[in-house]
Amino acid sequence: MATKKELLTNPIQHIDISKIDYAKQVDAMEHMAYSSRDLNRAAKIYDMMLNDADCGIILCMAGSLISAGLKKVFADMVRNRMVDCIVSTGANLIDQDFFEGLGFRHYIAPERYKSGMEDDALRDLHIDRIYDTFIDEDELRICDDVTKQIFDSLEPRPYSSREMLREFGRYLDRNGKNKESILHAAYEMDVPVFAPAFSDCSAGFGLVAHIAGRNGENHVIWDGGRDFYELTQLKIQNPRTGIFMVGGGVPKNFTQDIVVAAEILGQDVEMHRYAVQVTVADVRDGALSSSTLKEASSWGKVDTAFEQMVYSEATLAVPAIVGYGYHKGAWKKREARRWNRFFEKTPQPVA
Repeated sequence: MATKKELLTNPIQHIDISKIDYAKQVDAMEHMAYSSRDLNRAAKIYDMMLNDADCGIILCMAGSLISAGLKKVFADMVRNRMVDCIVSTGANLIDQDFFEGLGFRHYIAPERYKSGMEDDALRDLHIDRIYDTFIDEDELRICDDVTKQIFDSLEPRPYSSREMLREFGRYLDRNGKNKESILHAAYEMDVPVFAPAFSDCSAGFGLVAHIAGRNGENHVIWDGGRDFYELTQLKIQNPRTGIFMVGGGVPKNFTQDIVVAAEILGQDVEMHRYAVQVTVADVRDGALSSSTLKEASSWGKVDTAFEQMVYSEATLAVPAIVGYGYHKGAWKKREARRWNRFFEKTPQPVA
């Protein structure tokens, strides 16, 4: 068995879409078939979002994406005004993006470890495995502790995940060791970030420790209802929206549901005009992650004029779709919406 030091030597390298001209490749796919043509149409729909001056773009992230090498793609989307809001699983944002912002890394696992035959030995070394990727459990515990420190520094009151995640971005701005971070970019660009299942990640451990440290009293509270309210307000303020969904799950449904929530509040808003989903979920299982965008139209959530499902693993399809939009260049004339300013009159400081 190799030592821990020997296993954690080959870090994941995040792909840089600015250095690869995806536009020519994706344009060529228009004349192919199957998933290639689906990807081409998805890329064109995303480019339509970027070219539509009235469209607010919401990125949804589910699955283990940052550990897989997609962090720079998403951070570049934020910094280049290619997305206006993010809805994500907590793990992508905290256990992976914030974790790397603290200066830690994910590592490529040797091929033989994908079988799972040596997972017990990895546990003895305090190495966690994400398919063919390793993460240092001891470093992850440090990340847990930092989340507690952030919660300890806040005024005890209810917070939406957007408010909390802005404080994580602020922390990286002041103390981070790796500025190539989605949360840090979002903090700089005033892009709101939501995690509608916020406690299901390293921040959840931090919340538990924070609440326990105060004997269950006078502590911060994550307000999931406020998450839904705030994102719905963004839909009301910017009725024309496009969604770019990577994976499915809670981020997907949460974002689609804001159309219905706005109607419940008496606001006549249009369905999401543009929608793209990249997934490997099988539609035959009837689950949310695999439900099609056309199905969402029956619920009054997604317009069917400009929608495309792409059945592909994210590390293959996402750089191509986003890279296409990047190299087409519509983002250069696109204005930053800075939606966080819609909510934050007096941001709460981190001590």
